Amino acid sequence: MGAHFASPNTHGSKIVMKEEVLRMDAEPIIVCRDVSFSYDGPLVLQGATFSVVPKDFVCVIGPNGGGKTTLIRLMLGLIEPLRGKVEVLGRSPKLARSRVGYMPQRAHLDPEFPVSVLDVVLMGRLGHGPGFGPHRRSDRAVAERVLTEVGLPEMGRRPFSSLSGGQRQRVLIARALACEPELLLLDEPTANLDPSVQESLYALLRDLNERLTVVLVSHDVGFVSVFFRTVICVNRTVHLHPTRELTAQRVADMYGREVRLLHHPSGQKSGAGS
Repeated sequence: MGAHFASPNTHGSKIVMKEEVLRMDAEPIIVCRDVSFSYDGPLVLQGATFSVVPKDFVCVIGPNGGGKTTLIRLMLGLIEPLRGKVEVLGRSPKLARSRVGYMPQRAHLDPEFPVSVLDVVLMGRLGHGPGFGPHRRSDRAVAERVLTEVGLPEMGRRPFSSLSGGQRQRVLIARALACEPELLLLDEPTANLDPSVQESLYALLRDLNERLTVVLVSHDVGFVSVFFRTVICVNRTVHLHPTRELTAQRVADMYGREVRLLHHPSGQKSGAGS
């Protein structure tokens, strides 16, 4: 039993939709049951209940301060719910963390620090080796492989500071991939990038989704309708929908402002643009 979703392939500036099947009866990779959270004040999240199936491509949207980053931090086990339960890969988030790749909203990496691209990617191998001494040959092989996977082959020796904004984001995605995860979580990976660069990164993540479950936070609602299968709407409460059910009214209610609809190439009305 499966559900069909239209998902895009990009070629140049054109987006071509293809049909794929998700196993909706598969064991969920993320489960939230009645999850509430507070930072010693009003509830940031209240009663969140949803699940994410393997190989889904999920975008988390919502207004600033609505709880998007908090939800990702709960999935990582960096914070504990006030009430309810979070499971990732059938375990507590802390126990599952070694199987999860994470790209934070702010990398806390000085772009002028004299470090190579390969050095940045190898940071993702921490905890997967002996813990001290030089990196193993196998670690370097993984780092070189994921650099190729994000479209930056043979750039390992280049200074990180010499890269463009889009290239730096690809390196940070490679760092998240270096732990060889089953789940990839990203917090606003396309922030402050030009629309064309954003589109190319979404296309890269869509390719990675062929073997990984990908969940990312985005501030750009416009790309949701053409790239993602599932959307999680977060504004204190949390609602999960197939992207095809995302309407301008639903987004307007969440953001408190009017939005315009985008259209799939097939002509089907879908997500929303700001």
